[in-house]
Amino acid sequence: QVQLVESGGGLVQPGGSLRLSCAASGSIVLFSAMGWYRQVPGKRRELVAIITSRGNTNYADSVKGRFTISRDNAKNTMYLQMTSLKPEDTAVYYCNAILGFTDYWGQGTQVTVSS
Repeated sequence: QVQLVESGGGLVQPGGSLRLSCAASGSIVLFSAMGWYRQVPGKRRELVAIITSRGNTNYADSVKGRFTISRDNAKNTMYLQMTSLKPEDTAVYYCNAILGFTDYWGQGTQVTVSS
């Protein structure tokens, strides 16, 4: 059973930065892809960024140039570096990992961008 634990969320002012972490219970090299999603109340969960096992990345248009996804296989951890944060980035951010045909999710971490 794969467990994913997010951390690093919090309250930040517009223009600020945060780094989210997603720690996996096992080796992340087994995952074909890992990603970050976010969700606000009343809306569908949306993809923020994804990184494959080969290190290829893809971003939502709304975060391109501001967010960077990365993974440290030695630490079994994935990261999301968020800069130039905007109020519209406020959401619960979820970590996702794909192993075979199964999706695994973390419990989510709240990011609030407000002055």
